[in-house]
Amino acid sequence: MDIADRSHRDAPYDRLETRDPAEREATLMQALAAQVAHAQRTTAAYAELLREVDASAVVSRAALARLPLTRKADLMERQRQQQQREHDVFGGHSAIGWRRRQGAGGAVKVYQSPGPLYEPEGPGPDYWRMARALWAAGVRAGDLVHNSFSYHLTPAGAMMDSGARALGCTVFPGGVGNTELQLQAMHDLHPDAYAGTPGFLKIVLDKAAEQQQTLPASLCKALVSGEACPPSLRQAFAESGIEAYQCYATAELGLIAYETAARAGLVVDEQVIVEIVRPGTGEPVPEGDVGEVVVTTLNPDHPLIRFATGDLSALLPGRCPSGRTNIRLRGWLGRADQSTKVRGMFVTPTQVADIVRRHPEVRRARLVVSGSPAQDQLSLRVELTPDAGAAPAGLAERLTESLRDLTKLRGEVELLAPGTLPNDGKVIEDLRRQD
Repeated sequence: MDIADRSHRDAPYDRLETRDPAEREATLMQALAAQVAHAQRTTAAYAELLREVDASAVVSRAALARLPLTRKADLMERQRQQQQREHDVFGGHSAIGWRRRQGAGGAVKVYQSPGPLYEPEGPGPDYWRMARALWAAGVRAGDLVHNSFSYHLTPAGAMMDSGARALGCTVFPGGVGNTELQLQAMHDLHPDAYAGTPGFLKIVLDKAAEQQQTLPASLCKALVSGEACPPSLRQAFAESGIEAYQCYATAELGLIAYETAARAGLVVDEQVIVEIVRPGTGEPVPEGDVGEVVVTTLNPDHPLIRFATGDLSALLPGRCPSGRTNIRLRGWLGRADQSTKVRGMFVTPTQVADIVRRHPEVRRARLVVSGSPAQDQLSLRVELTPDAGAAPAGLAERLTESLRDLTKLRGEVELLAPGTLPNDGKVIEDLRRQD
C-alpha cells in the first residue's frame, strides 16, 4: 500500500485516494481489460457470458457499458442448478475454490447470504477492503473496535473484523443480539469505536438509558452500514458523543463507497468501477441522474463484471472537500427493482425503458399505477427531450400503442416538458390505495 501522510485526523488512507482523476481512470481501465480476460479464463460463467467479447478492447466506460449485467438473481439461479452445483457451488462465478471438489485452491472461508447465495473469501489481509472506510471514520491503530455485525453465515462481521485488524486495531467480536451482554462488554472494555448497523447501536443506547447508564466516553466513533442512517439517528448518536459515519458494501463485492469527515456523499473505493444506469437497462445515465448502482470489482478471486446491486443512487458533481478525488455517490436512495402487478400482469422497468427506446422524442418516462384494489388505473407520464419542442403530432397515440404492445395493458399518456419528472430514479410508481 502506498502510504500517505497520516499526521492529522482527516488524512487520506493512502495516496491512491488523492490521485489525479485522469491517472486513476487510466489505471482502472487498464485493470478492467485484464479483469475481463481473467474472468473469461478462470470462471465458467464469464467464459459463457462474455464468450464473444474481446477483453483487450474493454478499455473505456463506453466499452464496459456494452457488456451484459449480472444480477444477484443470476448468481442464485446458477448456484441452484443441480448439475452446476455438483461441480461448482459458486455457480461458475468464482476463480477460487477448495480441495479437489472445486478444482482450484485459495478459498479460506465460504459464506451463505440470504437466498441462499454462497460467497468465497480468499486469502490475504483486509480481503474486503474495509480498512479504508474505517480509517475515514477515524479508527486508528491501537483502537478497540466493538464489532456488532453478524459473524454467523454472512461475511459482514468478517469484513469489519479484517479491516480493523489491518489497521492495527483490537476487535471485540460482539456479533448480533445479546444486547445486555454487549452493553456490559462496552462498560467493561471501554471500546474506542463501534462497527455494526445503526439500528443496533440505537438499541444499545436505548438500553443504556433504560438502565440509567451512559456508554463509556471512550466510545466516540462508529462505522455503520447494512441499513439507512437518517439525519435524526446520526444526531442522536452525536448527542451521545458518537460520530457515526456510513459505508456502502455488499457480501458479493466488499466495500463500494464510504463517508468522510466532509459529510459530502460517499467516496467510491479504489478497487471498484461504479456506473449508474437507468433502472431496467444497462445504459449509463448522465451525472446527477438517479439510477441503479452497477459495480465491477477488480477482485481476481470473485470477478463480478457489471454486477447490478439493485440499489438506487446518483453521482455527485465535483470533488470531495476532504481532498479525495474519486467519484462520489449521493448515498442509498431506494431500490431499483420496481416491478409490480397491474390487472394481473407484471410490468417491469425494462418494459418502460423499451417504450422510451421506441420514441427518440422521449427523454424519460414514468408509469404511474393508481386507483383502488381491483380498479387499477395506468398512466404513462413522458418527459420530452429539450430539442423536441412542442409535442410532435400523434406522439401520444404512438406511445399509447407502444404501452399496449409491450405491457399488454391499456393506459393514458401524459406528455410533459423537460425537467418535469422528479429525479428520484423511479420508473414505476405505485400509488394504489391499500384500503
